[in-house]
Amino acid sequence: AGSQLREIFDKINNLLSGKPVLTGGRTVSVTQHPQGLDFVYYKLAEKFVNQGEEEVASHHDAAFPIAVVASGIWEMHPRVGDLFLAHLHKKCPYSVPFYPALKDGTSMEEYQRMLGYQVKDSKVEEQDHFLKRMSGLIRLYAAIIQLRWPYGNKQGAHPHGLNYGWRWLAQMLNMEPLADVTATLLLDFLEVCGNALMKQYQVQFWKMMLLIREDYIPRIEAITSSGQMGSLSRFKQFVEKCLQQKEIPLPKGTLQSSFWRT
Repeated sequence: AGSQLREIFDKINNLLSGKPVLTGGRTVSVTQHPQGLDFVYYKLAEKFVNQGEEEVASHHDAAFPIAVVASGIWEMHPRVGDLFLAHLHKKCPYSVPFYPALKDGTSMEEYQRMLGYQVKDSKVEEQDHFLKRMSGLIRLYAAIIQLRWPYGNKQGAHPHGLNYGWRWLAQMLNMEPLADVTATLLLDFLEVCGNALMKQYQVQFWKMMLLIREDYIPRIEAITSSGQMGSLSRFKQFVEKCLQQKEIPLPKGTLQSSFWRT
């Protein structure tokens, strides 16, 4: 409910503002330790990112309530935003976007970690689990750049707004695609953020969508094996449908104004 989200936001904001906050039956304050605030900034940013790969990966709709709180905290406490991006980029280099290259002297295990895979006891996580986590992180990022905390002062610009989404999309399309990964993440991103980008960039946006259909999808097809066609065909259908209808639907789970009255 909207009221619960406000409570969570106020509690985090109060903690970061140096006010005493009751948690787990005891009162804590960042002023209790000289590095208290730095520590809380770091851990909070890390927790937001963890929610992307855990909550949002399993329930796509969860991106919006988490993102609206993260966006509002970022606006009031910019340091959290810097640390959020640092944690996000480390866990998901595709959010930069960046595809790490294998350098001489880097072990395969280390390289897989650089690509965002979880490696435990020399065992690499399954591809579908990896893609699910990356999807959760990209969906959270795509939600943050278009949402603002509705009770903020609204004077300044969004601390990390849609222009960053436009830049991410343009940079993705300037890179050579990766099988499986590129189609999955472009679909995640456009499902969440496409409607907002369409409204903001209008004609330019539709030029970008045409470029994706005419030029970029064939490039993904060229490197995709028959076993990896699932994500590509879903992406292809999505782009086709949007171009036919000249519309990108609002994302599922988006927070309507009525939500804040709950």
